[in-house]
Amino acid sequence: SGDACDSLNRWAEDLDLVAALGLNTYRFSIEWSRIEPVPGQFSQAALDLYSRMIDGCLTRGIAPFVTFNHFTVPAWFAGMGHWTDSSAAERFAHFCDRAARALSDRIAYAATLNEPNTMRLIPWISSTPIPAAARERIEAAAAKAIGATKFGNFMFNDPDRYLEQTLAGHALGFEAIKAIRSDLPVGVCLAIDDDQAVGPPVTRDRKRADVNDAWLAAVRAKGDFVGVQNYTRRLWGPRGLIPAPIGSEMVDLGMEYYPPSLGNAVEYVHRAVGKPVFVTENGVATPDDTVRARYIPSVLDGLHRVIRGGVPVLGYIHWTLIDNFEWASGYDATYGLAAVDRKTFARTLKPSAKIFERIARANALNIGPA
Repeated sequence: SGDACDSLNRWAEDLDLVAALGLNTYRFSIEWSRIEPVPGQFSQAALDLYSRMIDGCLTRGIAPFVTFNHFTVPAWFAGMGHWTDSSAAERFAHFCDRAARALSDRIAYAATLNEPNTMRLIPWISSTPIPAAARERIEAAAAKAIGATKFGNFMFNDPDRYLEQTLAGHALGFEAIKAIRSDLPVGVCLAIDDDQAVGPPVTRDRKRADVNDAWLAAVRAKGDFVGVQNYTRRLWGPRGLIPAPIGSEMVDLGMEYYPPSLGNAVEYVHRAVGKPVFVTENGVATPDDTVRARYIPSVLDGLHRVIRGGVPVLGYIHWTLIDNFEWASGYDATYGLAAVDRKTFARTLKPSAKIFERIARANALNIGPA
């Protein structure tokens, strides 16, 4: 990833963008590997950095929404087997405790984990699994690089063991954060497709059960809200995933442009958990910003439909503020309201950002012509 977007040093510029757009919430993650670079040793300098970021939000009138773990983990955690190690959940809870002691007094919302159900989602939607031999070479090279005998990671993991430990990690992390500040709303952010059945819903329902059910139960047990992260719909026939209808508009990463998906996903999750919903990610990957400009009011119209229907939606956070390093897609998948110059890191707002700004400032969709 290199320096990615250099937000470690340019976080104040990013917060200035949020404020300039009239937005009132900023979601960011705290980096476990910076805070606990060695097991049991915590960096006050890293905690101070995040404390300054939180204060930077508050001085700009922005509510800090903090995710305690957004996929990345310390090298030492990967070296002990990642979330497959029997101590993983307790180690994560210890991190949550120390971070919450330093930061939680000024946080508006907290999430324990980001999309832990993605581990089970990927096999359902990916048609090109990485061969076992390639996986072994990657893991061996990574282990050698950190001086360990093994290297566990998010993509290559035992799905059942991963589920067991991340569920425990969420529960223990939730308890650790609430023990420090009981009135802080704490949830977990889940990847939720708008799954639609074409014909009998057997496969669709089986997919939902495998990917979502354990996590929806976890939110019912320990969660003040559930974060919904939705980007598209998936069509399920009796034999599995089927392509979008002929003539459908497609965007990057092979996703169908389908704005109603967000409202449908939010409705489904709320029915399942009976808790408030926070849309913690939603957007569209495209180099054509006119598509994003169309998408934002359309997707929010669908979200407003379910709000009118009685679903308690706490807020909507667009993915993402700036074009970011998008995991395996690198810098090719552009989701941002602002472009980033890859040499200077300069941020430049796109026209779609002005659409979002006008909606946010009016707190209404009927904003008229630009």
